[in-house]
This record gives sequence, C-alpha cells and structure tokens, in this order.
Amino acid sequence: MSLFISTAHAAGGAQAQSPYMSIIMIVVMIAIFYFLLIRPQSKRMKEHRALVESLSEGSEVVFAGGLMGRIIKIEGDYAVIELSRGNEVKIQRSSVISVLPEGTLNNL
Repeated sequence: MSLFISTAHAAGGAQAQSPYMSIIMIVVMIAIFYFLLIRPQSKRMKEHRALVESLSEGSEVVFAGGLMGRIIKIEGDYAVIELSRGNEVKIQRSSVISVLPEGTLNNL
C-alpha cells in the first residue's frame, strides 16, 4: 500500500456499458448544449438584428458606450446620433443596444 495513493477496489460483478449507451449520452449532451446555449443565443441575435433594421430617424437610442441620443441621419451601416444640441457622433448601427420610448431624453 502506497503512502499517498490508496488502493482502489473494483466492485464485484460490474457490467460493461453497452455501446449504445455511450451514443445516447453523446446525443443527450448535444441536445442540452443546443437548448441551453445555441438556441437562446441565436434568438437574441435575431432580435438584435430586427432592432437594428427597424432604426429610423428620430428614434431615441442607447448604444454600447452607455450614451443616449436621438438618431438624426442614417448612412448605410452607420447612424449619426445627436447627444445634445450641436453635439453629434457617428456610430455603427449594430452598436445600438435598445430603443427608448419617445420623449425619454426630454425627461432626463
């Protein structure tokens, strides 16, 4: 008997696993990954894509940097945002996180 490693004893009469059992376990693991990771992520991506495509001039938005502003012009994949009077920035449309209800910026 070793000082650091204890002796392992095999259970008497242990059965070998069926090859079908390992295939079933792999299929179950793939299903778990699909329903818990892949499917929700693709749903979020689809919702974000729809949000970006629905942007229009005059929409009040929050974008990735945490700044809020009103869209004054859309140029392809970019949008010009007015943060305050006379202060405009150009951002990628995909960096928009959410669209705010109309009049939110006036109440802040």
